[in-house]
Amino acid sequence: MRIYWLCLFAAALAACAGSQGYMAEEAPADAGASVSVQMINAPWLQAEQQRRTRRSRQDIGGLLGDTPSPYQIGHGDILTIVVWDHPELGAGAPAAQAQSAPPAGDGAGVPAAGFVVDHDGLVQFPYAGELRLAGLTEEQARALLAERLARYISNPVVTLRVQSYRSQRIYIDGEVRNPGLQAINDLPMTLVEAMNRAGGPLPTADQSRLLLARGEQRYLLNLPQLMQQGVNPARILLRHGDVLQVPSRDESKVFISGEVVAPRALTMHNGRLTLNEAMGEAGGLTPQGDGRQVYVVRRAGGEPQVFQLDARAPGALAMAEAFELEPRDVVYVAATRLANWHRNISQIFPGALSSVVGAAR
Repeated sequence: MRIYWLCLFAAALAACAGSQGYMAEEAPADAGASVSVQMINAPWLQAEQQRRTRRSRQDIGGLLGDTPSPYQIGHGDILTIVVWDHPELGAGAPAAQAQSAPPAGDGAGVPAAGFVVDHDGLVQFPYAGELRLAGLTEEQARALLAERLARYISNPVVTLRVQSYRSQRIYIDGEVRNPGLQAINDLPMTLVEAMNRAGGPLPTADQSRLLLARGEQRYLLNLPQLMQQGVNPARILLRHGDVLQVPSRDESKVFISGEVVAPRALTMHNGRLTLNEAMGEAGGLTPQGDGRQVYVVRRAGGEPQVFQLDARAPGALAMAEAFELEPRDVVYVAATRLANWHRNISQIFPGALSSVVGAAR
């Protein structure tokens, strides 16, 4: 009986070798040639870190050149105008304009009483006639009105203020407490100011992948990385029409599979997750895992990129800690040759290997 099982085991080995040879012969000659494998080593990691730093600085280079400037009046703004010692000039005309004024920018249902800048940027004021105030600051608009009134009033003293800011706005969407429209007022609308006005980010927000849309341009902002590089996010000024998207952390996951204890989808920590951390959260390699074949598959620009780490090499843990994963990366640990051989035998003859071992004993 023992000889029978040994013969059966030898036949299984021959069948396995024959099937593997057939598959190798039938495989196309250029299979896998289009995808190159980059070994993860110290020189490549150093060059990759420098490339990441240059890319992050280039992404925000076009956002740091703006300087705060006084608010410019625009169409839709509601102005409060007072001519000292002439209260009659502030009555009647403002009330008439307020009848057709839309609701104020603060969401109040009752229109604010004041002078509305029309769609042409004009305001009508007694004695002064039509004034083109769009594009002017409060100080410039005040000087222009005083100049017009000086023809009829001696040394007019004018107070002009923007009562409701409605001409310039930005939009914030995503993982913030109060998403929606934010009006730009006399305070500079910086990135930090906009986030605070929206109630701040939610615990589920990924602050490492803020997306700022400005016209045709798209800027990817990493707030923790900016702080580490000494760049104050308050230097980033937002403009009228900007759209700020705060994504969820669930959209930035890394997938780990293969010969690991607990294959799963891992959530990145503010956009950062190293290969070493991913392997640790997955419980490490199983006994069937081949430490020489730890792969990271990444799709960038439509073309897949494959990186390989030899976890048995000296300094592998340090290199795994320095390798930063990106959202949607796939980490795969291949099985050893012995594990693959055992599985092939088990698929061809279920239970044959166990029976042979038991018979040999």
